[in-house]
Amino acid sequence: MSASQTPDVPTVLVKIFGKDRPGITAGLFDTLAAFSVDVVDIEQVVTRGRIVLCALVTAPTVTSEGELRATVHSWAESLKLQAEIISGTGDNRPRGSGRSHVTVLGHPLTAENTAAIAASITGTGGNIDRIFRLAKYPVTAVEFAVSGAETARLRTALATQAHEIGVDVAVVSAGLHRRAQRLVVMDVDSTLIQDEVIELFAAHAGCEEEVAEVTARAMRGELDFEQSLHARVALLAGLDASVVDKVRSEVRLTSGARTLIRTLKRLGYQVGVVSGGFTQVTDDLKVRLGLDFASANTLEVVDGKLTGRVTGEIVDRAGKARLLRRFAAEAGVPLAQTVAIGDGANDLDMLNTAGLGVAFNAKPVVRRAAHTAVNVPFLDTVLYLLGITREEVEAADADTEPLQGA
Repeated sequence: MSASQTPDVPTVLVKIFGKDRPGITAGLFDTLAAFSVDVVDIEQVVTRGRIVLCALVTAPTVTSEGELRATVHSWAESLKLQAEIISGTGDNRPRGSGRSHVTVLGHPLTAENTAAIAASITGTGGNIDRIFRLAKYPVTAVEFAVSGAETARLRTALATQAHEIGVDVAVVSAGLHRRAQRLVVMDVDSTLIQDEVIELFAAHAGCEEEVAEVTARAMRGELDFEQSLHARVALLAGLDASVVDKVRSEVRLTSGARTLIRTLKRLGYQVGVVSGGFTQVTDDLKVRLGLDFASANTLEVVDGKLTGRVTGEIVDRAGKARLLRRFAAEAGVPLAQTVAIGDGANDLDMLNTAGLGVAFNAKPVVRRAAHTAVNVPFLDTVLYLLGITREEVEAADADTEPLQGA
C-alpha cells in the first residue's frame, strides 16, 4: 500500500537548495536508491540558476534512516548544496474541493499586485497549491493553481481586486475540459484588427467624422446597433466598389493576432470571427489567416457602386451570440468549451454565451460584464488565459512552417 493511499505510512521529505547544474536530480535519486525507498512526490523549480528540489519518499527502516540523512547531507555538501530532511507520515494533505486556475497578467506585475491577489484568494477560502510563470513578455503572466474555493466566487472576488490594482485576472475551473479542443470566436473591429472597417470606407467617401461619431455612440451602447449600421452605411452610397481592395490593404492586424491564431490552429482549436463590419473584409481575413468560420454584414453593390444598403442577415449584438452557437454546433464543441473575445457593447451577448468571455481593451460596460478583461495591446496574451506558455508558443514557431498570411 503506497503512502498516498495510507496516510500513516512513514515518509521522508528531502529538500535540496543551491546553484543549479546538470545531474543534481539524478544524483539525489542515485543516493536515495541505496536505501530502497519509493518515490511518493517530486517538485523541482529553477529560478535564475538556483534550484529547489523536493523529494517525498517512503521512509527506510528505522535503523537506516540516520544513515540516509548522513549520506544525503554528505552528497549535498560535496556539490556545495544545502539539504533539509524532515520525517513525517503519508503524502501531501488532500486538496480542498473546488479547483481553479487563476491567470494574472501584469505590465509590469509588481510585488504589491501579487500580494493583493494572493490575499484575495485566501479571503475566499482558497489555498494556493502551485504558482508558475507562463510568460515574461510582452507581459508578465503567472498562473496560480487554487483549491478550496468555488470558481464563480473566486472569479467575482478577483475581478473586483484586479480592477482596483490595475492587473488582468482570469479564473477558470480546473479539469480535463481545459485541455479539450475548443472554439475561439473573435470580434473583428478593434479586436482582431486595429481599425473600424466602416471608418476606412468612410475615409474614401469623405464622411469620416459623421461615421466615427455614430460608431462611437453605438459602441458605448447609446444607440441601437442596427439603426446605427444603416445610418452609417447610407453615407457610403455611390462609392466605387474598387475601394474594397484599398480598404483590405489598409486593414492593420492587432499586435499578436497572427501568433494567437497560428498557435490555436496548431493546437487543433477552431477559430472564427463575427463582425458588425462587412464580409468584403472578413472573407479576405478568413483566407489570409486560415480561419474556420467568418460571418459579417454584406455591403450591397450594384453596377460597381455601393448602394448604401446591406443585404442578408444583420450581424448585431444578438446575432453574434447566435453565430457563436451556430459555429459551436458545426464544430462539435460544447458552448462551455468556447472562448469569445470582443471589445464593444454589441459583443456582450456573445461574451456571456461563451464558456469564457474575454473583454479585450474594452469599454467599461463590457469589462464589468465579461468573465475576464485583458487591457494590454497584445491579442496573443489570450493564450496565457488558456494555460499556454510563451515557451510553448515559441517552440511551435521554431518547429512549424507558418500558416498562410502569418
